[in-house]
Amino acid sequence: MKIKNLGRTGLKVSEICLGTMTFGNQAGEETAFAIMDAALQAGINFFDTADVYPLGGGPERAGLTEEIVGHWLRRRGVREKIVLATKCRGAMGEGPNEQGLSRKHILRACEESLRRLRTDYIDLYQSHAPDPTTPIEETMAAFDDLVRAGKVRYVGCSNYPAWQLAEALWVSDRRGYARYDCVQPRYNILFRMIEEELIPLCQAHGVGVIVYNPLAGGMLTARYQRGQEVETGTRFALEHAGELYRRRYWKEAVFEEVERLAQFFQQRGKSLTHAALAWTLAQPGITCAIVGASRPEQLQDSLQGVGMTLDEEELAACDAPWYNLPRERDPQIARR
Repeated sequence: MKIKNLGRTGLKVSEICLGTMTFGNQAGEETAFAIMDAALQAGINFFDTADVYPLGGGPERAGLTEEIVGHWLRRRGVREKIVLATKCRGAMGEGPNEQGLSRKHILRACEESLRRLRTDYIDLYQSHAPDPTTPIEETMAAFDDLVRAGKVRYVGCSNYPAWQLAEALWVSDRRGYARYDCVQPRYNILFRMIEEELIPLCQAHGVGVIVYNPLAGGMLTARYQRGQEVETGTRFALEHAGELYRRRYWKEAVFEEVERLAQFFQQRGKSLTHAALAWTLAQPGITCAIVGASRPEQLQDSLQGVGMTLDEEELAACDAPWYNLPRERDPQIARR
């Protein structure tokens, strides 16, 4: 497990970040504890969560994932061993000020996350998506206040296109605010839009890139076949979130590319799951990849892709799907 600096900062993070959005829905607390134990044992020191998780849990369960992570940190006594990341922006209630990136909501959301996580500081606090209703100056000033108060160590963003990240960096530079030191976009063999503008921007300005969906919601494990019904309990069947994942990946063209890739790697005695993760980690500008699981053995299997080296023919095979698939716009959605 490689350890890397997060962007231009001195913060050291593992090249695999544990994604926790299954905790509290697809994975109960006991299973979540086993997954976090397995992650720590594998050398993962970077955990990512959000106040609106678990994915697919609905508004009534928002915050449950943070509570589970907080319980584990307290019971295991490992807070200082973990680089803890969480996010704000999503709706945490029905009121108009219980969502977004206003000063009012950011400061309240941070206090609530600190309480649920049972900690007095957050290593990496991220905006979950842009908020077009709030000036970026107000958002960055609020994050800067949290850093100066010692409640947050670093700030980052998720689901930001290049132009909005550039605007935020400019505001922070002009005003002397803490800046976004990392961005968290969707990225995998099947979806590589960030290579056009976001990655070059991050490389030029020392911004870390923490990618999510490296296995395309499980599609790149090759467990799903054309014509089959969506399985209950999988990400594609989740209430409130399954439709989003089906729209992204449950398509004829995607199934064709995945089948071709799976057959290619099977002939070489390799797992597509492992190859897909290895390909993601090998791409220029990528700091780390978020890997989640609903069972500890699922995480342990995925981690076999760490350290795998792909040869030129294998890299070329992984490159092909992006150029074969039809291009589509990726809506910036906070809950993923």
